[in-house]
Amino acid sequence: MSAISKEQFEQIKAKAEGYKADMTKFLRDLIRIPSESCEEKGVIERIAEEMKKVGFDKVDIDPMGNVLGYMGTGKTLIGIDAHIDTVGIGNKDNWNFDPYEGYENDVEIGGRGTSDQEGGIVSGVYGAKIMKDLGLLNDKYQVVVVGTVQEEDCDGLCWEYICKESKIKPEFVISTEPTDGGIYRGQRGRMEIRVDVKGISCHGSAPERGDNAIYKMADILQDIRSLNENDAKDSTPIKGLVKMLEEKYNPQYKEANFLGRGTVTVSQIFYTSPSRCAVADSCSISLDRRMTAGETWESCLEEIRNLPNVKKYGAEVSMYNYDRPSWTNLVYPIECYFPTWVIPEDHVVTKTLEEAYKGLFGTERLGPTPEIDKERKARPLTDKWTFSTNGVSIMGRNGIPCIGFGPGAEAQAHAPNEKTWKQDLVNCAALYAAVPTIYCANK
Repeated sequence: MSAISKEQFEQIKAKAEGYKADMTKFLRDLIRIPSESCEEKGVIERIAEEMKKVGFDKVDIDPMGNVLGYMGTGKTLIGIDAHIDTVGIGNKDNWNFDPYEGYENDVEIGGRGTSDQEGGIVSGVYGAKIMKDLGLLNDKYQVVVVGTVQEEDCDGLCWEYICKESKIKPEFVISTEPTDGGIYRGQRGRMEIRVDVKGISCHGSAPERGDNAIYKMADILQDIRSLNENDAKDSTPIKGLVKMLEEKYNPQYKEANFLGRGTVTVSQIFYTSPSRCAVADSCSISLDRRMTAGETWESCLEEIRNLPNVKKYGAEVSMYNYDRPSWTNLVYPIECYFPTWVIPEDHVVTKTLEEAYKGLFGTERLGPTPEIDKERKARPLTDKWTFSTNGVSIMGRNGIPCIGFGPGAEAQAHAPNEKTWKQDLVNCAALYAAVPTIYCANK
């Protein structure tokens, strides 16, 4: 039997529905404030204003510029995370409306950041308000709703600071990244890798006198392509990353099959040469490496270092670092390593969210329109993200259980004409309000 009665579930839903207009206004206010990574001051201040208005017990802006709103005073700390920075708008000609003014109709809200992911902080703030309204807060738990910065630039950096410098470590965290109406329990990790190879320049009229770094890199590129595309047969010289889906190569193969195989692709290429009439004396590439369960930063670097042509040419393999100042001018350097994470399907946090969801909405995903409802119902309720989230730090680096349920759609992220749905905001606020009581009874 659930810690929340059927009558209480209905009260939570009614309260969330009653705040639909408030949530819509709040989100549209946020959209109007451009908030690309490291430029989030205005939107952080607007979130703090809303938290104070709806009755949060304490609201802080930390030295990095994250905003943290606390509701309740209990011992168990439960986190609700929403990154509030956005990417840019790209080519404005691809938008059918002003991305910062946005629009709304009876069902949708459009604008940059609606799905990715300022809608999440809106539902988080009002989910906590519903807890207070309905007397669900008690001496067992405290909720911290966190609006985090710089995720689009360096996912998880904000939570590295929160955990390691502010010493704030919730018992678990709900990520409010968009989940298309589902509950998401993990994602593939990623790394940003650099490969450098050197050559010797000479006049282009006699290239045999030099040692062309671009030619060397051309051979290395073929090895990297093979690593991504090859099979894992014993006879294959460079075994493909697909091998990590097999028990033979990966003790975590079951979770790897759930999350999907790792990939590697070349994302950038650079060179140096004295002129257009000379042999190139250096060449470098950037690699986007997506990691599945069972892969680590050491294993990913080593597999590149062991490629035949990387060894042949003595290429240097390294990982990028991130050290861009936050909007408060705080610099918190970190490696560009964003580990894979997955919470077990039988974990108490997973079961808690499923129990809350089923008590509120039933056993299938819900969509805001008949067409979207049909699409969502064809997918499992509990699934995973394709993209990366702050969970790479929350659970991946710090071991804090993390799970996702958030308004909007992953496919809307970074796209022109981005939008979310009002009913998603309502449903997410309702679920956030119900989860802590159920978790404290279940744990």
